[in-house]
Amino acid sequence: MKNLLLVCFVVLFSSCSQSIDKSAVKHEIFQREKAFEKMALELGIAQAFYFFADTNAVILRENDSLIKGNENIRNYYESKNLSNATVNWSPDFIEVSDCGTLAYTYGKYIWKTRNESGEAIEIKGVFHTVWKKQKDGSWKYVWD
Repeated sequence: MKNLLLVCFVVLFSSCSQSIDKSAVKHEIFQREKAFEKMALELGIAQAFYFFADTNAVILRENDSLIKGNENIRNYYESKNLSNATVNWSPDFIEVSDCGTLAYTYGKYIWKTRNESGEAIEIKGVFHTVWKKQKDGSWKYVWD
């Protein structure tokens, strides 16, 4: 299964005939990641994960659960009582398809919250996001 996913990913990222300025697109994606992070801090995690999600986005969370669709992603985060949680991240790597319609990022994140006793909890990890260029030229994630 992993090999099939790798082959599909390679085909998607190498099957474009149009030439683009990858450096400029990587900068766009970096800015999109930072705008996503900023919204999560300012308006809340549920709103940010909804706003930046493609209609058909999928996220992988807890015990290998897939949450499909931007509405379900928002509902998932709203149900978690994340009012005291924050998340920060920054991509360490960005790659763009040859035609500039798909991109992926990965990097480190820090999730901060408090437990029921009020003690600070900090969880560190690695994220991986796949971005898809929308018809209006904006970028939405399709996988996180």
